[in-house]
Amino acid sequence: MSKKQKKSAPADQQPRGVAIPSDWTQDVTELDPHATPGFSGKKADGKEQLAARTAELDELQERLYAAHHGVEGGRSVLLIVQGMDTSGKGGIMRHVVGGVDPQGIDITAFKAPTRAEKRHDFLWRIRKHAPQPGMIGVFDRSQYEDVLIHRVHGWADAKEIRSRYTAINAFERELTEAGTVIVKVMLHISRQEQGERLMERLERPDKHWKFNPGDVDERVHWDAYQEAYTKALRATSTVGAPWTVVPADRKWYARLAVQQLLLDALRGIDPQWPAAEFDVAEQTARLRETMD
Repeated sequence: MSKKQKKSAPADQQPRGVAIPSDWTQDVTELDPHATPGFSGKKADGKEQLAARTAELDELQERLYAAHHGVEGGRSVLLIVQGMDTSGKGGIMRHVVGGVDPQGIDITAFKAPTRAEKRHDFLWRIRKHAPQPGMIGVFDRSQYEDVLIHRVHGWADAKEIRSRYTAINAFERELTEAGTVIVKVMLHISRQEQGERLMERLERPDKHWKFNPGDVDERVHWDAYQEAYTKALRATSTVGAPWTVVPADRKWYARLAVQQLLLDALRGIDPQWPAAEFDVAEQTARLRETMD
């Protein structure tokens, strides 16, 4: 890194995206998807900081697992990642969540509900994947699909959508009261950037498997999706489970910001290594006897 870069990107920078307060009245379209709030460095600086902080994230996750796994009333973290197609959800899974011990991570990618799931309340399948004590649960899409795509396509009327907002808030309040820290992230990508990423998938044979013709169809509803996100953010960004809008036109920044938010959550819990439930000196002596 050059001296100029080091000066412009001090190590104490903490990119967190844009926090959405519970009384937020703005529109998501007013937020710049190409911005890098909280970080003044370049792409190389961001990648370096992401790598530098992976070790701390990994240790905090292991401490969380060691101290709270299987403990009644133990703490946990739930990371909810929402965003338009190509907004970078997969990259978050690989480059941020993928940097910690998989035994302490539970990733659920919610697709369209099955016929069996449709016979239940929309939160039924979500509840089953709430993180257990000691775990970091990750939702790649989530309960919010039922107030986003359903609003856009008219699969639920306004009254039903409002009812779902209320149910979501109550569900998340239950989780936080039980000891779960909820990190809700909207990856905010521009229409132009999404188009370019979709085009790349068409131009590269190794990306064809990722292309879904339906993504092009959904671009027709772009403005409706932005309105649906705005309404959802206003209705469900609560004091206990606030939303953060993370500008996602720059993939490296989005990953860095989500990593920072996870670090914040784990530092807040401050999990400690559990004390040994045995006599360390005695067991050390016993082990040495087997080694002589």
